[in-house]
Amino acid sequence: MEPIETDLLVIGAGPGGYVCAIRAGQLGVSTVIVERNRPGGTCLNVGCIPSKALIHVAEQFHIARLQARDGGALGISVSDPRIDLAAAVDWKDGIVSRLNSGVAGLLKKAGVKSIQGEARFIDGKTVMIRSEMGEQRLTARRIVIATGSRPVELPDLPFGGAILSSTQALALTAVPRTLAVVGGGYIGLEIGMAFAKLGAKVTIVEAEARILPQYDTDLTKPVAERLKELGVRVMTGARAGGHAKGRLNVETGGGSERIAAEKVLVTVGRTPGFDGLGLDELSLAMSGPFLRIDEQCRTSMRDVFAIGDVTGEPMLAHRAMAQGEMVAAIAAGRPGGWDKACIPAICFTDPEIVTAGLDPEAARAAGHAVRTASFPFRANGRAMTLGAETGFVRVVAREDNHLILGLQAVGAGMAELAAAFSALIEMGARLEDVAETIHAHPTQGEALQEAALAALGHPLHI
Repeated sequence: MEPIETDLLVIGAGPGGYVCAIRAGQLGVSTVIVERNRPGGTCLNVGCIPSKALIHVAEQFHIARLQARDGGALGISVSDPRIDLAAAVDWKDGIVSRLNSGVAGLLKKAGVKSIQGEARFIDGKTVMIRSEMGEQRLTARRIVIATGSRPVELPDLPFGGAILSSTQALALTAVPRTLAVVGGGYIGLEIGMAFAKLGAKVTIVEAEARILPQYDTDLTKPVAERLKELGVRVMTGARAGGHAKGRLNVETGGGSERIAAEKVLVTVGRTPGFDGLGLDELSLAMSGPFLRIDEQCRTSMRDVFAIGDVTGEPMLAHRAMAQGEMVAAIAAGRPGGWDKACIPAICFTDPEIVTAGLDPEAARAAGHAVRTASFPFRANGRAMTLGAETGFVRVVAREDNHLILGLQAVGAGMAELAAAFSALIEMGARLEDVAETIHAHPTQGEALQEAALAALGHPLHI
């Protein structure tokens, strides 16, 4: 096959890679993107999108089961609801397919050449691409490594058979009778809670002293309470060992126990997706297992960039997208640098958790004297009409000038407040800005204004 020369080569078509390629193409940069699988990466194909589809299916089925069992106060009668998980997976796969096609169409529209195959470095300017058409040499002025990440595998619980990665769990076509989730972080809890709602008996096994250790206890307490309501057993300070005959061995401070587990979902973290990339041909500085980058996403080799999960935490699709857009601008000769004030994070548990900026403890650790206040959804009219009174919105601001340093919330549908939270912090808003902005009634977003009012010392509805 004829060799290819291009200005920019992007290796990996996940959220960071495809955004980088699209923007570079729009800016007139000759761009090639190489992806071994379908466009969209982990997030679109086996992560963010499929998991949210499963969560939605599970919630609808759970509501139907509750109505059939209890009738409820809404006056809705349902009888004998059943779940066809295979049909739900087909629906989920249809969404993924539509988004795959959409990404491919956007790349084409931007003038980007897409190649399905595996790229392996020869040197800092050259890769060999292996596809079903054969091998092809590609030379680029600049290269972007955007190969994402893969699930971490445990030595005693290798993936295969009854031991599932998140990818495999999202492809199940039948609900397991019993499911053990090893890892009480956001991925494990999101999927574990979904399967609990679908009818599985779920056990969470977490090595730390509590679930979701990356969030403060005020935010995680409503999730812990909801797990109890769903009948999910949570084992903290526990470590999972081998699995045999439908049972998982778990070691705790009180000894060992074999718990029922037809399937075991392992969600103990993710590691960079460097497999087959040939990084040993390059001299790239590392930061632990990740590629070390500067504020422009440059690696230690000239004209080799890295974005997304290969650069470490936070491993979030929207961070990768922002990095990709910045690198595309740099490739087009425009100035660029990372100047983001915050990166929002969302945990799609029940209830949802959203954070932006600093929580109270982090703000004080950074040397700020702060004032903070929360507004509970039990005092919010819209939350009452949704039957979703659990949770709150919290604001963290500087004591001296009331500059907002962080915003957090836990509750139903809180993911949709992430944009507002981020915008306020990026724009340098103060408590007074939020308190004096008219918020539409009745909405859950009013809790944001009420939290600001409470921080200023004059709340209205509490």
